[in-house]
Amino acid sequence: MSEKLAKLLENVRREYLHEMDANGHSYPFLTAHRVANKVLALSGQELAELVAEDPKLLAARAGELIEDPKEVANPSVGAIISANLVVAGIEGLIVVAVNRNWMGVDDEGAAQIEAHEMDLIRPYAGADYSATSGEFTAHRGRSKLSQLFGVAEAAFEEQLENGTHDAYQLALSVAADHAIFAPDDLAPFILENPLLLGLRDDGMVDPELFEGDPPAGMIISAHLTEMLVQQLVERAVSMGALGCDAAGHPLIDDSEEDNPTVH
Repeated sequence: MSEKLAKLLENVRREYLHEMDANGHSYPFLTAHRVANKVLALSGQELAELVAEDPKLLAARAGELIEDPKEVANPSVGAIISANLVVAGIEGLIVVAVNRNWMGVDDEGAAQIEAHEMDLIRPYAGADYSATSGEFTAHRGRSKLSQLFGVAEAAFEEQLENGTHDAYQLALSVAADHAIFAPDDLAPFILENPLLLGLRDDGMVDPELFEGDPPAGMIISAHLTEMLVQQLVERAVSMGALGCDAAGHPLIDDSEEDNPTVH
């Protein structure tokens, strides 16, 4: 656990103790739920900084943890990470409540949450990590992501010029060679552009993988790979290696997928 995450969870604990003391030590679970959601409601920039210090957060999956009705069906990367942080925060506060006898335990030592408290729980709306209604697009310039794409494009051009290739299949191959999957490698891109936290699965990751519940980092990887394929296809068109139809769309064999999923 990074120092930043440890401090954040300590802030959750302090706020919880303050609120419980203020309300007479009643409603321990309801208070834990409220405090965890309030303190851990991080902005895109704050969450990006947290991920940069603790890239393992990109391994988080949605599971059954998403509360925000707007995010349940197709949660953003930021919503997935945030939901896992909130659950971790609540679990820590339950331990505090049990240790201070604010909450009982059963014969197996599991915390007992009063039914009337559960009835009062309402889902919290989290931050909108997409920030805009449009899709994430890579910035031009010398960003880390643009540098990665530039290296891939140079490799694509060299192979396209020095041999006979199916341009689209070559684009897929080169994009796969330069794809970034490791959390430690993805984290700097997120810190550079927190809008990556707004990306959603959108069917990009093969549903047979991860039981249809891909890790947050894999969702970003899938989008970046697809974006790189599109850039390479556009380059192939500009080089005359791929034709276009009357609408200006690249001519790709109908048997091939225009937006390949990550396998």
